[in-house]
Amino acid sequence: MLIRSVIFGMLASALLASAAPAQDTRNLLESKESLYNNIYVYEQPPYRSMTFGHNRRIYTESVYNTRDERDLPVDYTRFMTATLMYAKDVHSILEIGFGGGRTAWYLHKFLPDTQVTSVELDPTVLEFAKKYFGIKEEPKFHVANRDGRLFLQESKEKYDIILIDAYRGPFVPFHLLTKEFYTIVKDHLADGGVVAQNVEPSTMLFDSAVKTINAVFPQLDFYRADGNIVTVGYGGDERKAEDLAGLAEARDKAYGLRYSLKDMLAERRRIDINAGQVIAADAKVLTDDFAPVETLKNIERHNRKMP
Repeated sequence: MLIRSVIFGMLASALLASAAPAQDTRNLLESKESLYNNIYVYEQPPYRSMTFGHNRRIYTESVYNTRDERDLPVDYTRFMTATLMYAKDVHSILEIGFGGGRTAWYLHKFLPDTQVTSVELDPTVLEFAKKYFGIKEEPKFHVANRDGRLFLQESKEKYDIILIDAYRGPFVPFHLLTKEFYTIVKDHLADGGVVAQNVEPSTMLFDSAVKTINAVFPQLDFYRADGNIVTVGYGGDERKAEDLAGLAEARDKAYGLRYSLKDMLAERRRIDINAGQVIAADAKVLTDDFAPVETLKNIERHNRKMP
């Protein structure tokens, strides 16, 4: 849709979620077939990348600058940190979908007194993140090997920021895109909390994904990040640009962030979800197909690779 292209400036491909031929000229450090993914770790100094094979394509999940652990080479991961200027407080952060752990580690290094918890389904991804991507357990940094939805379902904790960045190939797993899931997320946000999700806009699910998030979070802001869209959702009244600017400046100064929140704010976009010009008017709100107990039983089965 032309209007969407004008507003978001979307590109056809993204560093994170773009497909590339399976052959690669980089040095392959290690590969392993797990229950959930075909995982490859490549190196082209100073960068290492973790990629997943899906339907004879390679999807880059994480990029690590071995010479600078505070670098976020993948553009959209920087915009995931824009949530720092929305949250009322920043005492605890949850990330669903760890990959190589670069976003979570960045937040941990700049906010060492904030509890950062990540949830990753695939134990081999965790193994490679620790082996090749400079990740290690520390007092305020923890990674749980669990499905993200099940982790929240079983948790009583509340978080100031929840980041959702779980992919299987080009798609977000269905159970992390439904109204019921976002309701669980909302229930685990602290007062004044905020959620952000990386949504790849070139799939047919984009419009429905936006409508579904909006069904639970009445306020949505959008950040174009190369070919991806980072969607920031929250409750209550709209956060005005001037209010966000004040908090962005304060937290830039307090945390000494590598990537300026104030600069990111200039990329903020708001759209009328229901106007039918940018988001299709007939896009459906996504819901669970099962009763809750059946959903929980089927999540692990769905997460596995197709035979």
